[in-house]
Amino acid sequence: MGPDTEHSVPGTAPADMPLLKRCKERASDVIDEESGQLHALSLGIWKAPELAYQEHTAHHLLTSFFSSRAWDVHTHFHLDTAFRAQWTSPAADSPRLHVGFLCEYDALPEIGHACGHNLIAEVGAAAALGLRGALEGVRPPRQVQITVLGTPAEEDGGGKVDLIKAGAFKDMDVVFMAHPAQDDVAYLPDVAVHDVTVKYYGKASHAAAYPWEGINALDAAILAYNNISVLRQQMKPSWRVHGVIKNGGVKPNIIPSYTELEFYLRAPSRRDLAELQKKASACFNAAATATACKVEICSYSHDYDNVLPNKTLAKAYTENGKQLGMQFTTDDLVLNALSGSTDFGNVTFEVPGIHPYFFIGSDALNHTEEYTKAAGSEEAQYYTLRTGKALAMTALDVIFNPDLLESICHDWKNMKQLEEEINTGLTKKSRESSSGAGCSC
Repeated sequence: MGPDTEHSVPGTAPADMPLLKRCKERASDVIDEESGQLHALSLGIWKAPELAYQEHTAHHLLTSFFSSRAWDVHTHFHLDTAFRAQWTSPAADSPRLHVGFLCEYDALPEIGHACGHNLIAEVGAAAALGLRGALEGVRPPRQVQITVLGTPAEEDGGGKVDLIKAGAFKDMDVVFMAHPAQDDVAYLPDVAVHDVTVKYYGKASHAAAYPWEGINALDAAILAYNNISVLRQQMKPSWRVHGVIKNGGVKPNIIPSYTELEFYLRAPSRRDLAELQKKASACFNAAATATACKVEICSYSHDYDNVLPNKTLAKAYTENGKQLGMQFTTDDLVLNALSGSTDFGNVTFEVPGIHPYFFIGSDALNHTEEYTKAAGSEEAQYYTLRTGKALAMTALDVIFNPDLLESICHDWKNMKQLEEEINTGLTKKSRESSSGAGCSC
């Protein structure tokens, strides 16, 4: 069965529906019981915003939180400010199912938690506590391992990519996290991104007495910025390029000998991103040629992949969210508009996962001072904990219904195959002749 074949969510119900229902109720109850401590955790992170790979306070708060609740905690898990907390249910006859929840907790420069990563950490912690509480004292159909990964540096660097390379996701079956936004929605098209720093090297000289002796690196930076602006007319509607001049010289009467720019290049797929990188590089190199500057094009961060959608997980999450009162948006402008980028996209190429967005009681936009305030508000707590409940309930569906997990795996493998075909330019005719016979978990 190839990726063009529609694969519906299995209708087979879990063997023990009453037990699943009780477990979902218990998961919600546990999260409510822990609501005060979860709020304190979130607020502690919010009050001490820390940049990528420097999240020492947030790391301490989270590892202490899980250690105090008898989780097996690895405090410095491959990265100084990453962690892993684990709990495993009693052994069962069936093979173990490994469920992951991800926490983010880095902030933005100057405006703090304007993307609400303190709430992402809280959602991951809440869902994990709820799931464990639901499974304690019952015998699930298979042994369950719950892993909470603390993943630093989402805003700049790509901590999840570091953890992927270290093998942190190797034996996971399904991964959950959720991101605050303006609406409840199971999936938004997060796109691939490449972070590039461009450095121009010129020659200093007195700008008034003998400017002809200088080579102006600021001219190169301005030309590069304008070259990108001119390129926009030929960009696909789904491409994005945005940047800043980080170093423009030191004093007006000195010809700038060094300038530095940083740009983010975004596109829906790896293939489009590579094409956009080629065009942007031509803009940067042309500016160097025009000004006689030397240019250095550097990439210090990991590329982020687009997030692979999973229809089965999204459907299960939506059904659980609706039971909790979520009103999922049906606005096509929201559902089809390009979102940001996240290193969770890289995770979805390793293991099936879901990255829903959730309303926090405010219309403020992410990456603004207004959103920083909203992310630390009391009002955001109700919506954040409700999202944690929906994730825990969806994880319980996966645990109690093997057919659901099979469908999740099917969706994941098909989306990976389709993405590979997009990136290699494989035609539909070629795909039909080479498609496999379905997938197994």
